[in-house]
Amino acid sequence: MISKIHIMKILIYILTFLISTSIFSQAFEDGEKLKFRLSYSNFLTAGFATMDVKKEIKNGKDAFHITGKGKTTGMISWFFKVKDKYETYFFKDTNLPYYFKRKINEGGYTKDKEIIFDQKENNALVIDNKHKTKKNHETSGEVQDLLSALYYMRNQDISDFTIGKEIVLKIFMDEETIDMKLRFLGREIINTKFGKIKAAKFRPIVQAGRVFKEKESVTVWVSDDVNKIPLRIKASLSVGSLRADIHNYKGLVSDLVIE
Repeated sequence: MISKIHIMKILIYILTFLISTSIFSQAFEDGEKLKFRLSYSNFLTAGFATMDVKKEIKNGKDAFHITGKGKTTGMISWFFKVKDKYETYFFKDTNLPYYFKRKINEGGYTKDKEIIFDQKENNALVIDNKHKTKKNHETSGEVQDLLSALYYMRNQDISDFTIGKEIVLKIFMDEETIDMKLRFLGREIINTKFGKIKAAKFRPIVQAGRVFKEKESVTVWVSDDVNKIPLRIKASLSVGSLRADIHNYKGLVSDLVIE
């Protein structure tokens, strides 16, 4: 059933796998905006997702506020409406989050949660606004949330990646810390709405189950440049497939190189 398409969750879940090494470079800045077109089974527009970057100040330190939104459109929204919003706040110097908020409505399935991170004390306070509960959870070292992980990984260098290289990142999701793994598949040139662009290709190793069809059912292409923005994502679902393509962008650190 199409009701298994949790648009924003799938997009962010996939994007969190995007790259991790030890070399830091700033790949995004205040004012960056990305928009993705999501299609179901390669032809039916399922909706759109956006990600916006704003600069913040927290405790006298530079920080970023990232907002991710997703919603269904067209025919799909007639019988399965999705309206998701994710927000993360993290410090610029460490890329570690101190606050995360997730408010979703997917065909009547709702969540409204906040997470306050204490990275020094390895603790995450989960506030469930829907059920009026608060609970502390021990985290395993420095952790990311679903959205901050994308921007943490975009800030890393992938120039020396070799085919088959695998990376693991710790992410606090729902109420537990999960190790997420990414495998580098190589480099290629792909056709986009804007022309041909050099891309780095990755495959997240995901758990088969309710959403994804099999263990290795997701493929991600990111621009092979300083920006490392997602260009295309393909995911085989339990029923059908979901594809996300870059639809619009502005405020990048560096212009995309169009072949």
